[in-house]
Amino acid sequence: MREDVIKRIEEEKIIVIVRGVESDKLIPLAEAMYEGGIRLLEVTYSANGKISDEETAKNIELLSKHFEGRMYIGAGTVITEKQVELTKNAGGKFIISPDTYENVIKKTRELDMVSMPGALTPSEIQSAHRYGADFVKLFPITNMGVDYVKAVKAPLSHIKFLAVGGIDENNMGDYLKAGVCGFGVGSNIIDKKALADCDYESITQLAKKYVAQVK
Repeated sequence: MREDVIKRIEEEKIIVIVRGVESDKLIPLAEAMYEGGIRLLEVTYSANGKISDEETAKNIELLSKHFEGRMYIGAGTVITEKQVELTKNAGGKFIISPDTYENVIKKTRELDMVSMPGALTPSEIQSAHRYGADFVKLFPITNMGVDYVKAVKAPLSHIKFLAVGGIDENNMGDYLKAGVCGFGVGSNIIDKKALADCDYESITQLAKKYVAQVK
């Protein structure tokens, strides 16, 4: 299963970041994304504790069951081993973190999920790889730019990179040329006004624009 998820990430290239969305909007939002061609979603944990880890895990389980066989659901902003375990129990397939934390990476691999920790410096990137990361999330990447990706990719060509933070349909092509193999995209693809208005057709059309950039 892990290898299937890795292959799908490399093929699809886009993981949509779902942050702070009400439970009753999760299914229609995800269905809109699916209609737009999205096949990977991450539901983020709340680092400030406003939403409990258990509630987030329930949302992951809700999506995992609804989309079984159609989409891969995982967790984002994972900073503790407990969150890794909750995600596994909820049916999540991958773990994405903002940082490089050895315990989280190793727990992810121990539970046979795909590991995608965040890193930025060459030392962090290589440490993540040594700990067992399948992909390394370059974050926040647009603060550094395409030239930075090219610079770190040259000596670290053995590592699979995802670009996250400020990614939109206009810069994806440049980052692909620089050597990343995928993206995490959040508020740029989940339009806040459209979501508030339950205008899911607009979200589907926006998703299609993003998917077209990586096909």
